[in-house]
Amino acid sequence: MRQLATVERIDEVLPIEGADAIVLVKIKGWQCIALKEEFKEGDLCIYFEIDSWIPRMPQVEHLYSRAGKKFNNREGIRIKTIKLRGQLSQGLALPADKFVNLFEDSDFDEGQEITEFFFVGNDVSEMIGVEKFELPIPAELEGQAKGNYPDFMPKTAQDRCQNIAEKIFVKNAGVRYERSVKMDGTSFSAYHIEPELTPDTISGVCSRNWDLEITEENAGNYLVRMFIDSGLQAALHEFKQNIAVQGELMGPGVGKNRESLASRKLFVFDIFDIDKQDYLTPKERHAMLARLHELGVKKDMIESVPILDMDVSLEELDITETTSLLLAAEGPSLNHKIREGDVYKSMDGTFSFKVISNKFLLKEED
Repeated sequence: MRQLATVERIDEVLPIEGADAIVLVKIKGWQCIALKEEFKEGDLCIYFEIDSWIPRMPQVEHLYSRAGKKFNNREGIRIKTIKLRGQLSQGLALPADKFVNLFEDSDFDEGQEITEFFFVGNDVSEMIGVEKFELPIPAELEGQAKGNYPDFMPKTAQDRCQNIAEKIFVKNAGVRYERSVKMDGTSFSAYHIEPELTPDTISGVCSRNWDLEITEENAGNYLVRMFIDSGLQAALHEFKQNIAVQGELMGPGVGKNRESLASRKLFVFDIFDIDKQDYLTPKERHAMLARLHELGVKKDMIESVPILDMDVSLEELDITETTSLLLAAEGPSLNHKIREGDVYKSMDGTFSFKVISNKFLLKEED
């Protein structure tokens, strides 16, 4: 699960030209704007990632007039990428000592270092009440759910590059990747399980959070419609393997249809082996998708996400640190001049991460 609010240390404090009251602070590869008097290098902070929603409380009251947002009928603030005095601010850093009230039930004395109870990197999202902000699902995408998202397959998610720079450039130095375009639509996961694992053969389709009913009453749901009309449901039944196909559904009526597609299309970015509880490698995924096309999946409705590079190292792409990763993500998508970003998946299937374009974040609207 994504850690939205964590205990971190300030890596660097940099002045901002022409600004007396604010500075730029760097944390784990991220950078955000903070009040000048709040931090010095090495200080502890609570770092809130982009898309965090923080309930209204004294620690963030000064931000409410600018970033206030109701979510789940509660008042709070939404953390977005902004630009101020020519500088990107990606997230929010607040001094850790502003949150000493979190530790009232511990033997915490004001003035003690917070890491005696929560080490750097620990998730404090639940303690603060932080949730991931998500725009309301359009009415046409709401489907009758038969239950929560299944626990036999993971939700699609990659770490952002800023959070795992050491893993990328040190621990996985020399790794070869598939580099694909990160598509901006809505999450789609379809699955099929044979009777060996369950009393009956089951298949279904899921949104980000719900397992949807495949019924006549729910036939107007875009996810259900894609599952049936594309031939994917029938192909999975014929294929008879316990797999999940995951991708991004895009097109008319889905979000803002940034790619201006004439009809809805599913872009597959992962196939999950339910038996092995592991993702297929990029080459295995492409081979599996080709097999599903042979079994009747319509190519004009379901295809792979666009691939920018295959079996390539970061060195070959002239990428040596986070900044160059971010720069490489600034380019066009299918039909839009600004893509959401890039996704990197190691060729052996053991490591992946995403790079969200700063240009995309700055132009994203509520």
